[in-house]
Amino acid sequence: MKTSVAIIGAPLDLGAGRRGVDMGPSAVRVAGLGRRLRALGFEVADLGNVPVAQPESVDDPGPADAKYLPQIAATCERLGEMVAQVLTAGKVPLVLGGDHSIAVGTVAGVSRFFRESHRKIGLLWIDAHADMNTPQSSPSGNVHGMPLASCVGVGPDALTRLFGFHPKVDAANVALIGIRDVDMLERGTVRGTGVRAFTMREIDERGMRAVMDEAIAIASSGTAGFHLSLDMDFVDPQYAPGVGTPVRGGATYREAHLAMETICDSGRMLSLEVVEVNPVIDEVNRTADLAVELILSAMGKKIL
Repeated sequence: MKTSVAIIGAPLDLGAGRRGVDMGPSAVRVAGLGRRLRALGFEVADLGNVPVAQPESVDDPGPADAKYLPQIAATCERLGEMVAQVLTAGKVPLVLGGDHSIAVGTVAGVSRFFRESHRKIGLLWIDAHADMNTPQSSPSGNVHGMPLASCVGVGPDALTRLFGFHPKVDAANVALIGIRDVDMLERGTVRGTGVRAFTMREIDERGMRAVMDEAIAIASSGTAGFHLSLDMDFVDPQYAPGVGTPVRGGATYREAHLAMETICDSGRMLSLEVVEVNPVIDEVNRTADLAVELILSAMGKKIL
């Protein structure tokens, strides 16, 4: 693990159906992210927020099956450039969302950086949802339900071909962890791509540690390491009420920490992002505070 961290805010909410996640980066910062990372011994630079379009400033939301697609793609390109620059400077990119569509940009930037040295990356996608819809399968047209499909090369060209190459990650090196709400047509994409999906039932039956060990092995096999994309709705709403799309039956407080601690122990994490914190529906910022706690566990904070 490197000792320098660069925080990038991506306050995008064009990909979601519910407003408010654009305030997520601020909420996580208010919860003391920078200060608490420094207390762990990291050098921390906060690079501010990548510019994003506001829904109120966009006259035409674009196609109904992929709303705000041009604006989201433009934000992802800007974010990907920043992420690649951070890696070039020898720092760990830590991206704060925003809705999960920003992951297309983060993953593109990390993949682009390692591709220049002929290396590939893996991906741990921790989420209540599969995020593998396409414009053809999505029941809502919300792009935050499409980013993982785009990362493995399935979806609109504006996202899949960012920076001129695809896929950004081989599906064989992707582990999708914690899903419990998958759209009917989306299931075919999950199965068809070969992404390894660990449902909450599998976590219930096998335990979080066994699932994380297998997931990390998948994301690490033949790669330079992996990117961690953490949607806070992975955690049960009892512990994380302020998320964009809450779903009952998620990870407990300790299961979520164990997942992050196991990731840290692997020594294979290259970059990370935390998305879908929505302060509008949160309770005294406790979801953002939990997001910071989980980041700290992923970055090396231990009980003893």
